Amino acid sequence: MMRMAADDRALRVVLADDDVLLREGLASLLERQGFEIAGQAGDASELLALVRKVEPDFVIVDIRMPPTHATEGLDAAAVIRQEAGILVLSAHVEVEDAMELLASGERIGYLLKSRVTDMHEFIETVESIAAGASIVDPSLVQELVTARRRNDPLDALTPREREVLGLMAEGCSNAGIGRRLTVTDGTVEKHVNSILSKLQLPESPDDHRRVLAVIAFLEAR
Repeated sequence: MMRMAADDRALRVVLADDDVLLREGLASLLERQGFEIAGQAGDASELLALVRKVEPDFVIVDIRMPPTHATEGLDAAAVIRQEAGILVLSAHVEVEDAMELLASGERIGYLLKSRVTDMHEFIETVESIAAGASIVDPSLVQELVTARRRNDPLDALTPREREVLGLMAEGCSNAGIGRRLTVTDGTVEKHVNSILSKLQLPESPDDHRRVLAVIAFLEAR
């Protein structure tokens, strides 16, 4: 089956990875599936020169390539970001690097190399990104969820304080919260002060601390 670009020609792909066996294997797989391999590169500078020369529709690039195996592939991807769809491959989950790239818009993807063993899934990923999607490896999603949980500002609150904050988010006054929870206004005030303290919301002439607390509550939901 011929994989087509928007102008009805075969989708032209450039591969960049210093692992020759992986690169050749992907090239063979893509060619069998109807893609046109426009070129291959073993490092970032070679990739940039190749992209300028052949103007591919799609680029598959390893995050870490020679000479330092740091973020050369990622840096190259950022340079050619507007010229082609990009799938970045990585041997490990690298949240910060991946999020910086994924935040740049559509036709972008991040996939662990271990995921390439499922050839059907890999081809579907390439096709989806080429069509305009943004694809994130499930392992990265899980890492992001875990990181968010670790950094949740509400973790410091007691169950009762969370309950009070939830009622604050509903617009309840201290008196209203007291009636809902069947506690005194003084008890509610103590809970509110504790919440504001734990969320590190100091007194400010410009910001209403209750509003900031509610915003923190809504962002963590």
